[in-house]
Amino acid sequence: MNELEPRTASASRVIFTRPMTFLDANGLGNVHGGVIMHEVDTAAGTAGARHAGGPCVTAAIDELSFSAPVHVGDLLVVTASVNAVGSRSMEIGVKVEAESVLDGARRHTTSAYLVMVAIDAEGRPRPVPPLLAETEDERRREAQAEIRRQIRQERRSRIGAWQPNAS
Repeated sequence: MNELEPRTASASRVIFTRPMTFLDANGLGNVHGGVIMHEVDTAAGTAGARHAGGPCVTAAIDELSFSAPVHVGDLLVVTASVNAVGSRSMEIGVKVEAESVLDGARRHTTSAYLVMVAIDAEGRPRPVPPLLAETEDERRREAQAEIRRQIRQERRSRIGAWQPNAS
């Protein structure tokens, strides 16, 4: 397969499921945010590697929002999908849900957007295939990812250009 042949978001989507135990939680029975962050990063890296056809590293986390707690005994369901692709990087959207093992009910607990960079054998950034958005939802996510990319660029420009007042 040609390295730069477009690939679909569905081809790289991953879903991880893992039970949450006391080792993952604080004394109140809530799963530590760092445990969830680890699963988010792992899922994003896996989706990125699937799309890029090789290893990826985390370059940025645009957003990581916790909207509900995850408890000991819940199944953590982590879904990651490529939202948009640049020349050497990809935005990966990650959704985390907690599933009750008692009744199967799921609740959305966490959302995240990560920028992953594909790397070659020497650890240098390498080109990634374009994304082929097939559905209206994928096109929406791609457009929203472009807005986040513009905000990242503006933030870097504004912070990088800031100079303290010279007296």
